[in-house]
Amino acid sequence: MSQPKKKNFKIEPFKHKVEMDPKYAEKTWKILEDAIHEIYNHNASGLSFEELYRNAYNMVLHKYGEKLYSGLVNTMTQHLREIAKSVESAQGGLFLEELNSKWLEHNKSLQMIRDILMYMDRTYVTNFNKTPVHELGLNLWRDNIVRSSKIRDRLLDTLLDLVHRERTGEVINRGLMRNITKMLMDLGPTVYQEEFERPFLEAAADFYRLESQQFIETSDCADYLKKAERRLNEEIERVTHYLDPRSEIKITAVVEKEMIGNHMKLLVEMENSGLVSMLIDDKYDDLARMYNLFRRVTTGLQTVREVMIHHLRETGRQLVMDPERLKDPVEFVQRLLDEKDKYDKIIHLSFSNDKTFQNALNSAFEFFINLNVRSPEFISLFVDDKLRKGLKGVSEEDVETVLDKVMMLFRYLQEKDVFEKYYKQHLAKRLLSGRTVSDDAERSLIVKLKTECGYQFTSKLEGMFTDMKTSRDTMQGFNAMLANTGESSETRATAEGPTLAVQVLTTGSWPTQSGARCNLPTEILTMCDKFKAYYLSTHTGRRLTWQTNMGTADLKATFGSTNKHELNVSTYQMCVLLLFNMADKLNYREIEQATDIPSQDLKRNLQSLACVKGKNVLRKEPMSKDISEDDVFIFNDKFQSKFYKVKISTVVAQKESEPEKQETRQKVEEDRKPQIEAAIVRIMKSRRVLDHNNIISEVTKQLQARFLPNPAVIKKRIESLIEREFLERDRIDRKLYRYLA
Repeated sequence: MSQPKKKNFKIEPFKHKVEMDPKYAEKTWKILEDAIHEIYNHNASGLSFEELYRNAYNMVLHKYGEKLYSGLVNTMTQHLREIAKSVESAQGGLFLEELNSKWLEHNKSLQMIRDILMYMDRTYVTNFNKTPVHELGLNLWRDNIVRSSKIRDRLLDTLLDLVHRERTGEVINRGLMRNITKMLMDLGPTVYQEEFERPFLEAAADFYRLESQQFIETSDCADYLKKAERRLNEEIERVTHYLDPRSEIKITAVVEKEMIGNHMKLLVEMENSGLVSMLIDDKYDDLARMYNLFRRVTTGLQTVREVMIHHLRETGRQLVMDPERLKDPVEFVQRLLDEKDKYDKIIHLSFSNDKTFQNALNSAFEFFINLNVRSPEFISLFVDDKLRKGLKGVSEEDVETVLDKVMMLFRYLQEKDVFEKYYKQHLAKRLLSGRTVSDDAERSLIVKLKTECGYQFTSKLEGMFTDMKTSRDTMQGFNAMLANTGESSETRATAEGPTLAVQVLTTGSWPTQSGARCNLPTEILTMCDKFKAYYLSTHTGRRLTWQTNMGTADLKATFGSTNKHELNVSTYQMCVLLLFNMADKLNYREIEQATDIPSQDLKRNLQSLACVKGKNVLRKEPMSKDISEDDVFIFNDKFQSKFYKVKISTVVAQKESEPEKQETRQKVEEDRKPQIEAAIVRIMKSRRVLDHNNIISEVTKQLQARFLPNPAVIKKRIESLIEREFLERDRIDRKLYRYLA
């Protein structure tokens, strides 16, 4: 059985219309009109807002919304015209006060009128797309007051005049200014912009254009920047007090352009006070001010960077190329470190650790350090000086700081393999003479080099330390063997015989000289032969070559009848001095023939023995600082020293002589050849076919961590690999190379 169908109920309005009598509508409007007049005349206290609301409601309900709305427009316009006359008649400083007073009253009146006509706002205004009552009141104020022909220009001129007076140091009524500018903002963003902001910005541009020109003519750079900073802060403060917050970015842009942007080049290059002067005199505050102001302008920091780099490159070029400063390598490197510390501090304190400035600084240092081909040698000499004596008694932290600074300079070097060559020579001398300040410091630097350049770079350096340890173990075994045969070091020392301490160095790890020669005294040679026999008996397949140029000796010497000293000398010096056991007087040629020491080394050692004040155990005739082949040497039996132990160092040029420099450079070039070839083969093995320019580019990229290979040298290595059938040229395109498996 089906369910009965339910009916939907709905309520419908009455079919007949209830219309208001037109006379009643007119009468009702008259009541509302009178009420609006009373509100504007400040007599609203006697009004019944409930009754007025009901009257407005009835008019809208009975389709008289248009009459109500148009009547409202006419009534408000009439009142605003009267207000305009009142504002126009206000004189001088009372003008803005009158305008502000009338604006506050208008807003208050508008609020009451909106409350009465709330129903019209919700229905009629919405349905017929009319302007809401409150907005209508603002628009009418805008058109009848703000844009009145007699008020508009006067208002703008008054506001701009007040701003100008404040800029020139006068005190103005900021509260009144804030109320007026807020009025313009309340009337809509376009009103504020058109009636005030745009002319305000134009006036500001004119003001600061003129003022900046006056400042430039009368101030130095530092003072100018202080004034510009003060003006910028004043404008920002002005915005917070009485302008639209959105005006800040616009007014600061005007100040930045007129006071900074238009004068950047002139400011940084200002003679005796510009950027260069600030950098030289470490004016951290002025530099920070310049940085903070210039960063506001699009190309500001770029301008500062360019001038700084140019100055730094020029001072750096003078530093590394000045012949006077090249005389002392340690001082040379210390000046570089001081310069780097100076600019690091400037970037930290004044430039907010800006990475772009740090990169620019690194670029400038890399540029001028590599202008001097001796930079790798000098940095190694600096390390040598510090690790020999310069870091004695210094805390571990300070040692690490110095080593980190050295590594920083090392990173700038393009020829790191040249540094390695010199560093190896200097390290060898320190280890063999036992004159290193700290093994920990030595190892720390090697770890840093290893981290920077990889295992390949430091493997030989680490091998040198391994050899030193192995040598100590070998000497213990040798002395034990001598003790078993009754010839230990102790018994020989008491018997006034020579004792021997040997370091066995691995060929390849140490910078040894294959041609080092010298005729050792017989008693020393006997001990050397015993050690050689012992060593070869415990190690098979090895060959020993004595590096006499690298050894030292302690000699007991008697001058006159009672004056006894212990002399610490080089092996070469020992060979020379022992000749004077047989004769008191020998000429240069006799010494050269007896010792067979290379001429250049012999002259240096004789110079140390005869020409150094306080260490002259020999006398030279004729007396002079240089050694010639005609000189005669006499044992100085009148030698005296307040020390029992006297160390006679070999006179060595701290820097290499020109022939030595050429020899080192040649060794470096030879060492580079297999590295370049290995890089070419690696690249070709992976790419199989590659053109000449790309090979040059790839090889340079692979090897730049150690050195910058010369394209001409790369080309020669390619030719060598083609000859040895690692590569071949393409038969069609001769610039193309193919890898041969």
